[in-house]
Amino acid sequence: MNLSSATNIASHLPLLAERQPDTLAIVVPHEPAAQRTYRQLNEESDRLARGLTAIGIGRGVRTVLMVQPGLEFFALTFALFKAGAVPVMIDPGMGIKNLGQCLEEAAPKAFIGIPKAHAARVLLGWAKRTLKIIVTVGPRLFWGGYSLDQVQRLGHAGGSSFPLETKVDETAAILFTSGSTGVPKGAVYTHSTFAAQVELLKQTYGIQPGEIDLPTFPLFALFAPALGMTAVIPDMDFTRPGQVDPEKILTAIEEFRVTNLFGSPALIDRVGRYGAERKTKLPSLRRVISAGAPVAAETLKRFSQLLNPGIQIFTPYGATEALPVCSIGSEEILNETQSVAVAGGGICVGRPVNGITVLIIRISDDPIPTWSDDLVMPTGQIGEIVVSGRVVTKEYFHRPDSTAHAKIYDPKTGGILHRMGDLGYLDDRGRVWFCGRKSQRVVTSSGTFFTIPCEAVFNQHPQVRRSALVGVDRNGTTKPVLCVELGKSAPTSDRQRLTNEILALGAARSHTKEIQTVLFHSSFPMDIRHNAKIFREKLAQWAARKLS
Repeated sequence: MNLSSATNIASHLPLLAERQPDTLAIVVPHEPAAQRTYRQLNEESDRLARGLTAIGIGRGVRTVLMVQPGLEFFALTFALFKAGAVPVMIDPGMGIKNLGQCLEEAAPKAFIGIPKAHAARVLLGWAKRTLKIIVTVGPRLFWGGYSLDQVQRLGHAGGSSFPLETKVDETAAILFTSGSTGVPKGAVYTHSTFAAQVELLKQTYGIQPGEIDLPTFPLFALFAPALGMTAVIPDMDFTRPGQVDPEKILTAIEEFRVTNLFGSPALIDRVGRYGAERKTKLPSLRRVISAGAPVAAETLKRFSQLLNPGIQIFTPYGATEALPVCSIGSEEILNETQSVAVAGGGICVGRPVNGITVLIIRISDDPIPTWSDDLVMPTGQIGEIVVSGRVVTKEYFHRPDSTAHAKIYDPKTGGILHRMGDLGYLDDRGRVWFCGRKSQRVVTSSGTFFTIPCEAVFNQHPQVRRSALVGVDRNGTTKPVLCVELGKSAPTSDRQRLTNEILALGAARSHTKEIQTVLFHSSFPMDIRHNAKIFREKLAQWAARKLS
């Protein structure tokens, strides 16, 4: 069986256990004797699949998984896939309130978690209406249920062979979006979605079996075994990559001769600063992949100093609902597209990857039930980014209204196009340029202002750390307002002079000259995971209060 023909995403594991049985699949350097070969991981996940099935976690059973990245996380995830269960993956970095909402919507029957997760579940009443089966990874306290050891013992008894043969359109997992620019929603992944992602990542980045991966985001860690790589799990708080200890990351890369590094922009920035100061070199790396938010050119330039000549940092574009969509390397960004970006041309996110179609449609906040070619905007004009292809999810779980607003049915192909909720345009070379979130555009009586192209102009001031464009209602009219967070070296006095200089930058560009109001904010509200997504909705409320 070819890897690409597997219907159950866990089918990759027994194939690799046969082809490279003694190759390490998982290494957790900061835990004693914490490593598994492909043969061991396959056998362990088989035992767990049998044990889970024995306690009722079988085909179609929605199962919350809240386990720290490590051996148990990998073994349990592959066991759930093998058993045909449906893991529910929720990023703990989204906050307690959103976690509870996501769990209520997912209506899970089973919950597998560490003691801390179970304590929170009991205390806050997460999913108490639907939960029937509880498994604890670690010491089991007053909440009852099964321990992981009990599940493993049940799995030793033998029985069904795994993985189950699942249909390509059968639900494999529910992955919740971060909710950083809206309400978190559960994207429904099928086994074919995962299989297409694995194939696209392999093709796009030339990943070879036998490589060593350092994944600093748990869900991406799952791709390593499917691609035949050894996953080295770093010692870090995965919910706060921007606060990672860079020494631990660099040590792991050097000690294990890591070839592939995946990290958020915040992590790449922090590690790059630390490594550049010490003139560190990372000759084993063949590629670096950073996703989740745009990566600043300075961050790319700085981290590139750690790499061998010709080794690139790739910044794929996509979302939980469709990933990957586009990709671009640091060479093209630094040598070509960055000069356009700083002038207000948007951020180039590259060309669509193989098998993905990207179109730009006219901007609308209303549902679009059926696709029409009349929706498409001409090259160079800003509209909403819409994508189709094998990695595009078809719906959100138990959110018909969200599905209606994000999905377009194509009667010609019978397929689904996903509305990214992002604005941008295509250039005459087929590259996609990102211009900000649709929900964050500022619509005024004189025209529409797009966040990324406007902010790029003002960010050129040497004392501006970052800026954020928001709309404020003034006497029934929407007014564009620029919020500014200054760098540490900026003077605390003479704000009028800074305001004049900042507005002079805007006056020199046709798309920013009408922005006449500047407000200084001490520290923007940012997303925890990437420390790159600005909560402009919160800033808009703050700006309205300041101007009232």
